Amino acid sequence: MLHAFPESHTEIDTKTVWVDLLHPTPAELERVTQRFGLRIPLRSELEEIESSSRLRVEHGVVYLSLPVVVYGDGGDPVPAPIGFVLSPSVLITIRFSEPHAFKAVRSRCEKRGGQFGSEETFAAIIEEMVDFGADLLEKISAELAGVSKCVFRPEVGRPRRIAQSARMLRSMLRDVGNSGEHLSYIRETILGLQRIIGFTSDAAEDWLKPATQSRLKTQRHDLTSLAEFESHLSGKVQFLLDATLGFINTEQNDIFKVLTIVSVVGIPPTLIASMYGMNFHNMPEYSWSFGYEWGLGLIVLSTLVPMAWFKWRGWW
Repeated sequence: MLHAFPESHTEIDTKTVWVDLLHPTPAELERVTQRFGLRIPLRSELEEIESSSRLRVEHGVVYLSLPVVVYGDGGDPVPAPIGFVLSPSVLITIRFSEPHAFKAVRSRCEKRGGQFGSEETFAAIIEEMVDFGADLLEKISAELAGVSKCVFRPEVGRPRRIAQSARMLRSMLRDVGNSGEHLSYIRETILGLQRIIGFTSDAAEDWLKPATQSRLKTQRHDLTSLAEFESHLSGKVQFLLDATLGFINTEQNDIFKVLTIVSVVGIPPTLIASMYGMNFHNMPEYSWSFGYEWGLGLIVLSTLVPMAWFKWRGWW
């Protein structure tokens, strides 16, 4: 799909300053190439990970690519790179998803009519992507704060049933893992944006307007603060992950401790009961009138003594 701005029409003319290609067809790529004389990179080129492929200048035109992850209707992350071809007269974007930033910039361009240029459009897209990244980090921060309250809630607020506690810990572990995964995607986008801004400011220094340079510099500072905040959240994710796993191990140890106590406490009564269950004629207790009570008393005593010893040792 091809959109040309201003006026959001599909026909490219001399007034066009931004061509937005969404899932472009070979015919659309050919139209843009013939009209502007610029080489349009394919998706395979945009997915390259080395810096020399993502950031380069050809005949005064800046070629950029950025890894972006968008979330589908089911909430699953879908990697989709974005490409920029930036020249003094036109900006060409190549994308295979619908990031929030492009919708916002299209609305701004439609409101302003033709009062914008290629570099201003590029700066606007970068600004929207930075703002959206900041919103995502704020959302993840709030989610982690909620998980932290659940992990470190007082003992009186914890479920007493083992099954309920296990379900709660599994849910928290899943939430922490999802937050960490989302942070990794945001980190990749932030680093990509930092590289793009720095490279563009240097490569296009001769023809970028001072106002655009200032906007890009501001976004560069914002990205630095976002990168620091993302590092803080990543550390918090690791801390909550360790804490959750620690609570899971503690609960497992408590279960094993109970099973150990029960098994140890049950051994002496079983030994006494099995001993008096032997059918030997010369066992004197069989002839006692209170032999049954004697056996029961030994069983009870052999149960209480280990329990008292475990209690004294502080095991329960």
